[in-house]
Amino acid sequence: MKIPTLPFTVTDWDAVPATTHPGQTGQALWRTLQIGDLRVRMVEYSPGYLADHWCDRGHVLLVLDGELETELRDGRRFTLKPGHSYQVSDFGDAAHRSSTRTGARLFIVD
Repeated sequence: MKIPTLPFTVTDWDAVPATTHPGQTGQALWRTLQIGDLRVRMVEYSPGYLADHWCDRGHVLLVLDGELETELRDGRRFTLKPGHSYQVSDFGDAAHRSSTRTGARLFIVD
């Protein structure tokens, strides 16, 4: 990830419009700031959310609230709680998908 040239920017996430992204079950609300190829998001997963795809994109993800289950395509599973993060690259064999029983709020940069 390379952060493009931009001025110092403060984001009021409550003022960024949310878009709805249905999962296999539940939904995700994304508030997105797109800066060139860099995407910065606040994401809220509803209780019972399960992603409808395996993701191969690299991310830096921080759990702000709730509990997130991340499953890798190879079967490994990780439970992340507030204050936990993961970092995954665009390359390699770390295809992943998210789910949550309780709901979760995340900050993601990719």
